[in-house]
Amino acid sequence: MAWLGLALIPAIGIVLVLTGLPAFVALIGVAAVGAAAAVAFGDAAAVLTALPSRIVNLLENDLLQALPLFVLMGALLNRLPLADMLFRAGVAAAGNKPAAPKVAAVALGALLAPMNGSVGASVAVLSRTVRPKLTAHGVPAADGFAAIAVASTLGVVVPPSLVLILLGDAMMAAHTIASNAAGRSERIVNTQDVFRGVVVPGGIFLGLCLVIAAFAGEAREEGAGRDEARAGAADWVVAGLTVAFIVTLLGGVAAGYFYAVEAAAMGAVTLLLGGLLSRWIDRAALAAVLAEALAITGALFALLLAATTFTLVVRALGTDRLLATLIGAVPGGELAVTLSVLGVIALSAFVLDAFEIIFVIVPIVMPALLTRVPDAVRVAVLTILTLQASFLLPPLGYAVMMTRGAMAEGVPTRFLVRALAPYLLAQAAVLALVAAVPGLTHLVAPRETRVNAPTISDEAVRRGFERLVPAAPEEAAPPLGFDKPAQ
Repeated sequence: MAWLGLALIPAIGIVLVLTGLPAFVALIGVAAVGAAAAVAFGDAAAVLTALPSRIVNLLENDLLQALPLFVLMGALLNRLPLADMLFRAGVAAAGNKPAAPKVAAVALGALLAPMNGSVGASVAVLSRTVRPKLTAHGVPAADGFAAIAVASTLGVVVPPSLVLILLGDAMMAAHTIASNAAGRSERIVNTQDVFRGVVVPGGIFLGLCLVIAAFAGEAREEGAGRDEARAGAADWVVAGLTVAFIVTLLGGVAAGYFYAVEAAAMGAVTLLLGGLLSRWIDRAALAAVLAEALAITGALFALLLAATTFTLVVRALGTDRLLATLIGAVPGGELAVTLSVLGVIALSAFVLDAFEIIFVIVPIVMPALLTRVPDAVRVAVLTILTLQASFLLPPLGYAVMMTRGAMAEGVPTRFLVRALAPYLLAQAAVLALVAAVPGLTHLVAPRETRVNAPTISDEAVRRGFERLVPAAPEEAAPPLGFDKPAQ
């Protein structure tokens, strides 16, 4: 039965690709098949009756308040002209040089992507506002495509993005299960630790992206962009205030002065008031924004509930214990087993988006991984960097597919691969750096919370897996970790 549960995981991707159904529908359908098998061939009915209480505990988590707020921010950014004004100011700040439009596009993604809440929302905003301007400036189609795809993924590694919030909460649950199984007495990570851990690697990658945008790729066409509107006084004022606000907000979250929910609320309220007072948003536009925010929020909550159902079915089938055994049998040290799990996550990113991976894959594989690798912050950072790299792998990467769908003109794959190659090499370099230098993810953490990961003996690992594997499914902790808030 445990192997049946393992087969259900790739079945989700197959159903999504073949049917085109929403992810939550595919999850519920596959979970229903697994639940029927669990009841028919095993004694799993008692475990499955825990679903109502799990859903109640899930929805009681205060951290989920950030989800509709981030969605509202993304919907507002899609309506406000902030991206236009910031882009014009960015091009002017870069000296109107041939590479200035690409540099401005990447910088704009770093500013706005964390507030959009998802890669898809970032692609929608940047494709609508930035892509026409890149064309007007004479930036080749492949280079413009690459700049938009890369910029849309920067929100994954810049706190306090919704992806990082949810990953931090899932890592807290997985770390709790692993610590209990291994018998370790240690501080459990939370979302704030993940925010701080990703600051330095994310900053390094952003710097490399700006350098690549400035020096890599083809030059723009001669004479292009001469008729493009220049940044005016209003653009400079709005851009300055926006940058100051966003930097203060993101810096406050990373430094621990604001909780993630507070930061999301401040951002949403500020954007809404700014749109209303400036009359950029009228009654009809406000109604459209609220309808869009409600629709997207409903879809995300449906996905969360479906993922909770699916992970409970997987546990009822005993697949979590099977995966713990398989991960425990991976030869090599901490780095080898970490790379093995990251490989599974990278493959999942070709058919699942970040939310589905965090809700479905992370709760299943991370407890067993953290039993052998105690530095949960470093594992979380490696996971998020792997996700970002997978989103940009052509031709099936999530950001690449989303950008293709949002742009009218097509770009041959060979040109796209050449344009994305420098960014992918930069991502590989940052991943290798984090893997080789564990302390890089703890540089900005307070001294009292820094992890000095102990060396775990083979005997300790064996005892940990003995605790983890035989545990009855109904006695294990909820896999998503939403039973208590983690700010």
